[in-house]
Amino acid sequence: MVSNPTQQRQLRAHRPERPVARVLNSAEHHAWLARHLTDRDRWLCRMLFEHHVLTSTQIIDIAFTGRRGANLRLRNLYQWGVLHRFQPHRDRGSHPMYYVLDTAGAVALAREDGIDPKELGYSREREIGRAFSLQLAHTVGCNGLFTTLIRRARQPGAAGVLAAWWSAARCGRHWGDIVTPDGYGRWSETGRDVEWFIEFDFGTEQLSRLAGKLARYERLAEVTGITTPVLVWLPSARREVNARRVMTEALRGLDRPARVPVATSSGEAAADPLDMAAPRWRRLDESGTAGRVALADLPTLWPNLRASAPSGGQRPTAAAKPATARPEVAPP
Repeated sequence: MVSNPTQQRQLRAHRPERPVARVLNSAEHHAWLARHLTDRDRWLCRMLFEHHVLTSTQIIDIAFTGRRGANLRLRNLYQWGVLHRFQPHRDRGSHPMYYVLDTAGAVALAREDGIDPKELGYSREREIGRAFSLQLAHTVGCNGLFTTLIRRARQPGAAGVLAAWWSAARCGRHWGDIVTPDGYGRWSETGRDVEWFIEFDFGTEQLSRLAGKLARYERLAEVTGITTPVLVWLPSARREVNARRVMTEALRGLDRPARVPVATSSGEAAADPLDMAAPRWRRLDESGTAGRVALADLPTLWPNLRASAPSGGQRPTAAAKPATARPEVAPP
């Protein structure tokens, strides 16, 4: 005979209990965290501060070797107020958990860098409010392009590594007066470094607006002295065809179109829709005869491409504040 059975609401609850906010924000709790947060925990906090929101699957791709260990650790970080999580609505099935930085994690970053938490520019309301943002799917999808690269680089015998990953916010701080890419990355493979800007199109933006950015990328190349490929990811093959037509027309109208090397791909161009390293990128040109190449082979599309900057035109380095500096891409 069963006595004192577990209540049904406890069986179906997926949100573990955690102390009240007053306890999580206390000095005693932060002192306790100093002994329990690992280097990987702190690195994950920095990645979330930089890239705003990551799913549990993306976090596993970049920092863990298995789902069970990741879920256990993420549960602890949630209970300790280091990370916050939410699960968006889906009509069928369910989304994975989405994680953002919580107050205790932000305080840990600030104290680690020797600054006051108020100087960090962190807002708990803003971070948790991303659950309702119309840009949530775009942000998570674009982040997925980079976390997939990190996952590939972590495989045994991998030849490439993601050496840099800048968020749209960081790109905006450096170049936002001209153009704000959805991200910037640098991939190293077989002794070759390839850097790029990414434009992640979800099919909701007018193609004329997307094409209009090419003139701004031309201006950026003129100002910085660096010619950087612009990779445009589109959701479907049909969308890619239409976008290529509009962007080709815009490219013809530029003063120096060679300053804006563009390649496109769609979510249907590879087995994994977000695998940037796959042979999926196709040069944008008038003839349209160029084949698709892998990320590491992008320089072959533009033999005369010069990625290095002349004197005085070096790529801007990380921001001044230590806590907002670009985190190392590889986990500890």
